[in-house]
Amino acid sequence: MSRKPQMSLSARKAEGLAYFIAFMACIPVANWMIGHLGTSCASNVGPCLVPVFPWSPQGGPLMAPSGVSMIGIALVLRDLVQRRLGRLAALLAIAAGAALSGAVAPPQLVAASTMAFLLSEFADFVVYTPLQKRGLVIAVLASSVVGLVADSLLFLYLAFGSLEFLEGQIVGKTWMVLLALPIVHWIRKREGVGAVAD
Repeated sequence: MSRKPQMSLSARKAEGLAYFIAFMACIPVANWMIGHLGTSCASNVGPCLVPVFPWSPQGGPLMAPSGVSMIGIALVLRDLVQRRLGRLAALLAIAAGAALSGAVAPPQLVAASTMAFLLSEFADFVVYTPLQKRGLVIAVLASSVVGLVADSLLFLYLAFGSLEFLEGQIVGKTWMVLLALPIVHWIRKREGVGAVAD
């Protein structure tokens, strides 16, 4: 039975850098989407909304601010940054991401965007770190769920003083995490021994 070839350090770093760039790109894209892209946009009053589930308790589709898709992806990418570049790089990515989130957010959303990003990504880090050695897919799923719930609660409360879109936020981000899991599984399958950074 042949062993998979070990992933080289340079390949690991190159892949980690790609994940880091994609992680950082999610932030301005999410901020742009929330103000410009959706099936309905309330100008200067609230976010642009997209349907994330065919029905809701109130009737009609379950809606969420459109940036939810990018935030769900960002949580997965943060885990992959840590997988390839290590804990310190992951913490630096969180700090840089929070700063960028505040820099690109609309003026009325700066504090909410920065705090929600910082705390939710750190919650993701705290859950992912001990679980990653037990299995990449389960670690990504568990940490992303914790991060997306924290992000949803904090962002909606701080930005709008309301949890009106909480269910939609959670469902929308969860869809993105679930869609990413087959890719995460593929990444794990193609890894060799020594593909995880400390």
